[in-house]
Amino acid sequence: MKNLTRRSFLQNLGIAAGSATVAATLPSFICNTKMYDGKKLNIALCGLGRYAGYLAEGLQETQFCKLAGIVTGTPSKAVEWKKKYNIPDKNIYNYKNLDEIINNKDIDLVYVVLPNAMHKEFTIRAAKAGKHIIVEKPMAITESDCKEMITACKNAGVQLAVGYRLHYEPYNMEMKRLGQEKVFGQVRLIEASLGYKSGDPSEWRLNKALAGGGPLMNLGVYCVQSNRYVLGEEPISVTAQFGPVTNKKLFAEVEESITWQLVFPGGAVGTSTSTYNCSIDRFFASAENGFFELSPAISYGPFKGRTSNGELNFPVTNQQAVQCDEIAKVILANKQLPEHISGEEGRKDMKILQAIYEAARTGRKISLV
Repeated sequence: MKNLTRRSFLQNLGIAAGSATVAATLPSFICNTKMYDGKKLNIALCGLGRYAGYLAEGLQETQFCKLAGIVTGTPSKAVEWKKKYNIPDKNIYNYKNLDEIINNKDIDLVYVVLPNAMHKEFTIRAAKAGKHIIVEKPMAITESDCKEMITACKNAGVQLAVGYRLHYEPYNMEMKRLGQEKVFGQVRLIEASLGYKSGDPSEWRLNKALAGGGPLMNLGVYCVQSNRYVLGEEPISVTAQFGPVTNKKLFAEVEESITWQLVFPGGAVGTSTSTYNCSIDRFFASAENGFFELSPAISYGPFKGRTSNGELNFPVTNQQAVQCDEIAKVILANKQLPEHISGEEGRKDMKILQAIYEAARTGRKISLV
């Protein structure tokens, strides 16, 4: 996949079918050709794994923020990133000396891109150092951890966001609009699933202590999110089932696949699967008077979608760039970040993920109210 630049995005926007419908909610740079030349938000990436690489690439395309620092436990990565992104020595930290970032006025925000079990510690440390935080999904490995993170940021007077990049992505924004505005009537059924085939035994996502779980934690959070933002409702109950284990050695600690059913107060049912044994990336919603769907849907794209009325055709965005810019704009303006990307949003997802695991373990319907 090749993400489009702002210039090509703007060129393509005029020919995108349905673009006028979503224009009011598109990220501002899409609708504003004037380049920003004011103060930028300086971001340090904490954890330099694969997704941090995507973020670093995205930050090269942003207007309102920039990659200014790094935090890594691997000295060779520090050398590599310093050279590649021209990062000064004073903005390079390791996991032991991160707390010293409190004295660095050239870092405004720490983006935590570490394994799930490390999110809480490094979010709290960054907060105590007076830095705003974006933390990747899932926010933590338990709801109680999420609550501690929210409290720590509140007490420190810093803002906490969760990296919900799809909240700024045109295809997913259109799914949200179609569902919440009931364009095709009340949504009755949602199917949202995400999975890929995993075969690397050294991957930290197969280590329960680091990941907190298997594909539900890594991928299922996207499915849960899509249900919630398309319906604009919170589920009231869940049932779930673990899938069969076809590779007992590889999946000795975490589930290989899991399927669940969320019931919502408006009557909709959301059925999802997250898996490490096959590839799937799909969202489908059936409403009283039609349907809307994406496939690919909730990964990194590029996305493809249609409704009962025909194909959808929105330009491809650099999801990481748009997300970081929109968050930076709010912080630079000294405003409060929107609720839909807040720590509280991350806590709600985590509550549901824990309930899915409980339902699968016990075979019972778990109440969420």
